[in-house]
Amino acid sequence: MSFGTEILFILLLALLVLGPKRLHTTLTQIARAKAQFENATHSFESQLASEFEEAPRKGETDSPHELVGDSITSSASRRDE
Repeated sequence: MSFGTEILFILLLALLVLGPKRLHTTLTQIARAKAQFENATHSFESQLASEFEEAPRKGETDSPHELVGDSITSSASRRDE
C-alpha cells in the first residue's frame, strides 16, 4: 500500500470506531496539538539560534581565565622569585 492509501484506510477505520461526531472533534484536537507542537518547535529553534549568536566566540571571553598549565608554571615562577 502507498502512503495515501494507508492514511485513507486509517481514517475510514477511525470513522467506523469513533463515529462522525467524535472523529471530527478528535481530528480537531489532533490538529490543535500539532499546531502547538510546531509553534513550540519554532520558538525553541529561534531561541537556540539567538543564544548561539549571542554566545562569545571561542577564546573571546570577558573574564580572564588562566589555563591549568599556566597557573602551575606561574605559581612555580613565583616561588623561584
